[in-house]
Formats: sequence, C-alpha cells, structure tokens
Amino acid sequence: MPASPVAFLFDLDGTLYVRGTAVPGATDALARLRREGVPFRFVTNTTSRPRAELAEGLRSYGYEATESEIFTPVTAAADIARAQGCRILAPFLPVRSLVDLPDFEFTGGTSGRSGAAAPEAVLIGDLGERWSYALMQEAFGYLLGGARLIALSRDRYWRRGDALVLDAGPFVVGLEYAASRPASLAGKPSPAFFHAAAASLGVGGADRGQVAMIGDDLWSDVRGAQEAGYQGWLVRTGKFREDVFRESGVVPDRILDSVAEARP
Repeated sequence: MPASPVAFLFDLDGTLYVRGTAVPGATDALARLRREGVPFRFVTNTTSRPRAELAEGLRSYGYEATESEIFTPVTAAADIARAQGCRILAPFLPVRSLVDLPDFEFTGGTSGRSGAAAPEAVLIGDLGERWSYALMQEAFGYLLGGARLIALSRDRYWRRGDALVLDAGPFVVGLEYAASRPASLAGKPSPAFFHAAAASLGVGGADRGQVAMIGDDLWSDVRGAQEAGYQGWLVRTGKFREDVFRESGVVPDRILDSVAEARP
C-alpha cells in the first residue's frame, strides 16, 4: 500500500471536468484540500489555451485557481528550447497559446509569420482537425532541414463528447518515423515535467513517492507518474474505459470513481 500523499497533482480535462461540466463533488474536494493545507498543482497536456485562460476556465467551473498553479507543456517546451539553444520556433499549436512563449521568434507553422531564418525547433501540440497534409509536410521539411523536434504531448487520444478522438501523439510519432529523429517531450509523461510541478510544491528527491498524480490517462498520468517516482491514481471519468484498462498492464496505486474521492 503506497504512503498517504502529502501533495497532489491534478489533471484537468476528464478529471476535474468532463463535457464542459465540473465533476460532481470535485470542487468541494479541492476546496477541502485547500482548507486543510494540502498543497496541489494543476498539470495538463492541453496546449490549445494559455495558462491564463486555463485558470479562468477552472474558476468558471467553481475551482479556486491561479495561473501560477498551472503547469503546461508550452512553458516546459520553452525550457527545453533554451537548453538546446533554440530561439526561432515553428509552432504547430493554436496561436493563442503562443503568449506563453514570449521570449521566442516564430516562423511558419500556425504562427502566420515568415522569417528570413529557418526554424531551429518544431513544436507539435494540439491541432486536432486543423491538422492537414500540408502542415505535416511543412513540419517534416523543417526537420529535414535540421530543426529539432519538441513534442508538447504524446497522448494517444482524448474524449470529445461521447467519442475518443486522436490527440497529438500520433502526429508526433509520424514525424519521428518520417524524419528518423526522436522528439524531446515537454509534457506528461516526461519525468522533468512532473519534477518541475512537484518542485514548485517544495517536494523532490526521496519525497516524490508522497506525491500523487490523479488523472484519467493510463499512460501519461498513471504510468508516467509512477516511472518518474510518484504515485499514479486513476479516475473512472473522462477517457476511462474498462476494457482498455484491463488490457493495458498499467497498475494504478489507487483507482477512484472520481476525483471527488481524493484525500490523503
């Protein structure tokens, strides 16, 4: 039995809210954690909206949330790009999320800009149905020209309404295969992403096993957290499917009917 957690990391879509509605009892559960002084952060692979909008969205569902409490792959990608010496980026994610990358120059992709210099890195995020052959070909061309590949997510799918739909992962894998170049991963399940969120709570090293990541994704949330040294708790909301869970081989530290049951 894992140790009782001293802090939590919460996924957003599918965990705190589903189909545009807060999960019943979830706002009360997180409010109780705040009253009891149990620290937590919001961690998401969503790249379709900047952190300020995500915080505003959480507040509209009834959660108390600030921008500084939210960790996204976009800000993590900025750290990766700086570490790799990249200043010119070709973004393949919604334009409004570029506000979280204020220190970079953009060219091509979804930026609508055309610079004299070629991009030094390609960022792949949430585009959904906006993906096209032309965009994939453009990204592929930059990679052949020497640009690095930074994946904001490798999630396989997410739930939209009653359907499971492709996430960014399949497009990342396609570009990796075509260009024979592995991507640097910015979001979950990257250990660095979990470590950054936990470090903001003052947790690191040997104490990581006392932090629980709660989410609806078996691989990015549960297995990813476990491989990084944290507890991985699965909720039966969002994209959860019993048949997929049984065949996955993933063994969560705990399984909750919903995040409303979250407590140390």
